[in-house]
Amino acid sequence: MKKQKRRANPGASKKRKRASPPAPAAKPRPQPQPAPAAPGLAGFAPPAIDALLDTGRGALAQGDWRAALVAGRDALMAAPDDADALNITGVAAFHLGDRAEALTLFDTALAFHPGHGEALMNRGNVLSDMGQWDAAEAAYRAVLRTDPNHAGARFNLGVLLEVSGKFTEAEAAFRRILARQPDHAEALFHLGNILKALNRLPDALAQYDAALKAQPGHAGAATNRGAVLQETGKPLEARAAYAQALAAEPNNLDARYNLGTLLQETGHAEDAIAEYEAVLTLEPGHAGAQVNIAYALRELGRLEDALEASRKAIALAPDYDKARVNLGDLLLEMRRPEDAVTETAAFLAGHPGNTSALAFQAIALNEAGDRAGAARLLDFERLLKPIEISPPEGFASVADFNAALARHLCAHPSLAYAPASHATRRGRHSGELTIGDKGPVAGLEQTIVAAVEGYRRALPPEPDHPFLAQRPDKLTLSIWGVVMEDRGHQIAHIHPAAWLSGVYYPEIPDVVRDDDPDHQ
Repeated sequence: MKKQKRRANPGASKKRKRASPPAPAAKPRPQPQPAPAAPGLAGFAPPAIDALLDTGRGALAQGDWRAALVAGRDALMAAPDDADALNITGVAAFHLGDRAEALTLFDTALAFHPGHGEALMNRGNVLSDMGQWDAAEAAYRAVLRTDPNHAGARFNLGVLLEVSGKFTEAEAAFRRILARQPDHAEALFHLGNILKALNRLPDALAQYDAALKAQPGHAGAATNRGAVLQETGKPLEARAAYAQALAAEPNNLDARYNLGTLLQETGHAEDAIAEYEAVLTLEPGHAGAQVNIAYALRELGRLEDALEASRKAIALAPDYDKARVNLGDLLLEMRRPEDAVTETAAFLAGHPGNTSALAFQAIALNEAGDRAGAARLLDFERLLKPIEISPPEGFASVADFNAALARHLCAHPSLAYAPASHATRRGRHSGELTIGDKGPVAGLEQTIVAAVEGYRRALPPEPDHPFLAQRPDKLTLSIWGVVMEDRGHQIAHIHPAAWLSGVYYPEIPDVVRDDDPDHQ
């Protein structure tokens, strides 16, 4: 079971297509809401306070954070315990870059008035922005316990769950919003993003279509709709979707970058370069665009220009492994394998154990004639381990387990035919199988964890081996599956994000037999 991210060109480039992230609200931000004062407060606030609060709310609505801060502070001088004044001042302080002050103001509001929903929600927004996701989630859930229909808290909780990878819970949050507001464009957009992340591509497309029906100018939905169409092999429709996004937002980086990758994938390298250059005009530090320019020049046979462009990519992002690996690959094409080895070694000196660089270095060493150096890195005899498994709990035999696993995979809602960003050809490829209803995958998960622990025990760290010296202290597990048809296969690739990979075949065709020496 193997997986790779979107690349503008499958093969040697090893660069990723930038999957459009959740557009304008990748992270929850304080959403000033001109709600009325908390119950019971209005009767105690003198008219001057009411006027200042109205001024503060108006300034927040207009994005005039400084004016909102002044109005909020003036209100607090008259009523230091006014929860609305504390909330307004906190939102303004956050937008002016003072997260600590904002958090203090929200905490103060809640100390005086524990049920103040806006202060509690905005406290969650600040905590989320600070990366304190558990605390932020608790704040949003506290709002929802008091008011289950609080749309802002439900939405921000959904975004938080989405960006923290809790896709099942995030999906439930957005579906609950949509049950009450079917035309909520942002909820539709984020639900589409979640389904896209789960590889449920037709479902994601339906949500993006609904978001665009509710808000035709939603550039994020149009961009991600294009990404799904591109992924499912519909380049003309994808191009139209990117054009729709750019008509709404001509400077939308994701749409323009993705359009570049689409043009490059469909053989229009010159046009792709123009799109990447437009991206760099808008964002000069966009290393992905520069990497893809280098590869497009290489496709055009302009190797010296590609070499110069590759150097620029490395200057933009010295720690970006794909930029350095692509440079090495270009040097191999230019018949300079020793230089490729040198470049990769220089990167590994600062990034020991980097999977992409180690994998490429084995290739480069082999091309340079250093068979021993390549063999030391690959070392199949020692590093590659076949393992016999026992049936997981609940299964009488491995055969029963395999049959259940095959049925589960073949019925999985995330299966997509030969998605463009993966290595599968002439077959269906699933999304993450450890999310949602695991079924027999739960048994496979336990089996893999045990196998990995056994592998680690059998191969302790070795300071002088670049792979074994850099083994991580903690591991996370990702499982996906493929269902191949006749002549189905996977193109050569690596897993750049993985330290260790494995493959398990629950079902194989009859042509693969124990007594066939060609299928050992």
